[in-house]
Amino acid sequence: MNHLLKLLDLSPAEITEILNLADQLKYENKHGITHHHLAGKALGMIFQKASTRTRVSFEVGMYQLGGKALFLSSHDLQIGRGEPVEDTARVLSRYLDGIMIRTFQQAEVEALAQWGSVPIINGLTDFCHPCQVLADLMTIREKKGALQGLKLCFIGDGNNMMNSLIVGGLKTGMEVSVAYPAGYEPAETVLAFARETGRFSSFDDPQKAAADADVVITDVWASMGQEDEAEKRKAAFAGYQINEGLMARAKSDAMVLHCLPAHRGEEITADIFESHADEIFEEAENRLHAQKAVMVKLMK
Repeated sequence: MNHLLKLLDLSPAEITEILNLADQLKYENKHGITHHHLAGKALGMIFQKASTRTRVSFEVGMYQLGGKALFLSSHDLQIGRGEPVEDTARVLSRYLDGIMIRTFQQAEVEALAQWGSVPIINGLTDFCHPCQVLADLMTIREKKGALQGLKLCFIGDGNNMMNSLIVGGLKTGMEVSVAYPAGYEPAETVLAFARETGRFSSFDDPQKAAADADVVITDVWASMGQEDEAEKRKAAFAGYQINEGLMARAKSDAMVLHCLPAHRGEEITADIFESHADEIFEEAENRLHAQKAVMVKLMK
């Protein structure tokens, strides 16, 4: 494992190793045990999309690991003024020990890895969100004790979250079901991988997808960069809400997760959100621990 570009690149064993290390680092963090595995090292954080959880968790994570994180806005970098990504990658590799990038195009992340000489971490693209899904898997395993054999259900857009949850869930032995309206399907490369496992199903009826689920997950209907489609998407996703009726189809002890920010009253009701808030905010906290594990694996 040289980079974290997408979960499709990782083996099930590599994902499990990250989760095991994340558990260890979380335990040490809670018990005041310092772990300066990255003392003297620097992570560059390139942001072409706004962030709350990604920026704070990576910055705090590097501090707790004894290193330094540098916030690099696209407005401040030459890459935002047209410098080729291959030149930026080669320059930053001479200053930094690792680069995290949160951007639009997956190709930009892949190009950084191709041209740079330090580990690259995908903090989010339109194609996938591996850091978030590692935190999701960590949270599910904490509550359920294991991942193998559980049923994960995602309701909503075939976006970066659905893509990564399908891959992460299937690679860790889960059954995965998804529901989305026509025209909002996940990436074809993800579907091709999923169909080969024999543990994947997709529906246009969220009630069918949620049947007997151990964990139900959703995301906003209009992600960053899709604001002009908000009204169109509200109409398309009507009926794809996580609410009391849908949760009645899942197992009685089913978890609910949301990567945040949440739009209560749209993809999830306020009542369901608040009744599962402990799980959702544990999931948010676990971004810190899972990403620390990734950084240690890649940068130590």
